[in-house]
Amino acid sequence: MAGAKILVVDDDRESRDLLSEFLGSNGYEVEAVGDGVAAWEALTGQEEGYGVIIADVRMPGRSGWELLRKVRQHNAKQRVILMSSFISGADKKLAEDLGAQGVLEKPFQLSELLRVVGELTSKSAMGIPS
Repeated sequence: MAGAKILVVDDDRESRDLLSEFLGSNGYEVEAVGDGVAAWEALTGQEEGYGVIIADVRMPGRSGWELLRKVRQHNAKQRVILMSSFISGADKKLAEDLGAQGVLEKPFQLSELLRVVGELTSKSAMGIPS
């Protein structure tokens, strides 16, 4: 659902800027931060929350894995997509076990990201009656 608020978490500034600009140009409201610690601060400062969090797995401070675990402890319904340059089968299983709704291996097609975000922010996925 375009207009949903998205939190992009990536320590790579170019990647973060690219994803933010792309999602913003497709109608999403985007906030972007450079690490898991800043992401947690953004999450705890939001009354309404985010439609989706898109987080890199490997970051300094607090990794995407640690962020996902912390998010799950506080909000089991928060939608999270993890991304990384290398995702093993074991990583995909761990992401699923921890409750991530998606895992994207970099480099990925922006159209694939848009499809996944669109599915996760659709009215039915967010529990909004049609």
